[in-house]
Amino acid sequence: MAAAVLNVPCIIVDPREPHTHTVVFLHGRGDNARHFAASLAGSRDSRGRTLADALPSFRWVFPQAPDRTLANAPPGTSWPQWFDVWNVRDFTDREDLQAVGLREAVPAVHRLLADEAALLAGRWDRIVLAGISMGGATGAHVLFNLDNVLATPGVVVQGERRLAAFLGFSSRCPFAGCDLAGMRSALGLAGDGAAPAPDHAIRNTPVLLEHCVDDPLVLVQNGRLLRDTLRGFGMGVEWKEYPGGGHWFNAPSGMDDAVFFLIRHVLGGGGNADGAEPSLTEDPAPNAMDFER
Repeated sequence: MAAAVLNVPCIIVDPREPHTHTVVFLHGRGDNARHFAASLAGSRDSRGRTLADALPSFRWVFPQAPDRTLANAPPGTSWPQWFDVWNVRDFTDREDLQAVGLREAVPAVHRLLADEAALLAGRWDRIVLAGISMGGATGAHVLFNLDNVLATPGVVVQGERRLAAFLGFSSRCPFAGCDLAGMRSALGLAGDGAAPAPDHAIRNTPVLLEHCVDDPLVLVQNGRLLRDTLRGFGMGVEWKEYPGGGHWFNAPSGMDDAVFFLIRHVLGGGGNADGAEPSLTEDPAPNAMDFER
């Protein structure tokens, strides 16, 4: 695997029981890893547990996005962000600007996933990739380009050639409307003349997407478009909408659903930790507008 452009420092929360899985969780635009890790702990399930409480054998890795200059802001303005956005009210405006940061961020996250898989004897299928807002948008492109990485000579892959799961919260999809080849071409990470990569990891990584209908920053229709894009690539996507929660996690129902999903799809359990069925909403809800924090 080629060396990543970015050096991505991380906040680590070690498992409380013997290590079985790792979650790499990407924060949103303008946030930072330390603040996000602490804030996530404030979102609890219906039993008052954090995600780490509910999944004690999981290691939690919170990467830090680099500071990037904002192209459409006063000179010298910078934020922690995985990539820049020209128009937060219309993400398609000068969309190629987003590819600049993604070309750096995606290989950096791939390297981090490889490092974490090495701690689990090459078991990429025990690594969960998650993200909120811009972190989820970045994670989607990490997934679109993952088959290229897993097919690289010298990359150690034990178990299935996929991730354990992908979770996106309040997220969207840069370059939505492209087919998979177009998504990969938008970043050009495979290089000119490269043979088309397979799509095994994409088709076999289970996905949970959660979005609050009252999100004022990344509107719910953007999350639905991400859902439809992933399903169009053959992915199995569980989609959950919640009436409230804003541009954040819904709690406790959203946290219950995340725990239930991880136990069922990653740990192989048949239900959530207390045996109760989660409260889920999959029906479409009213649209709003578009802004990303």
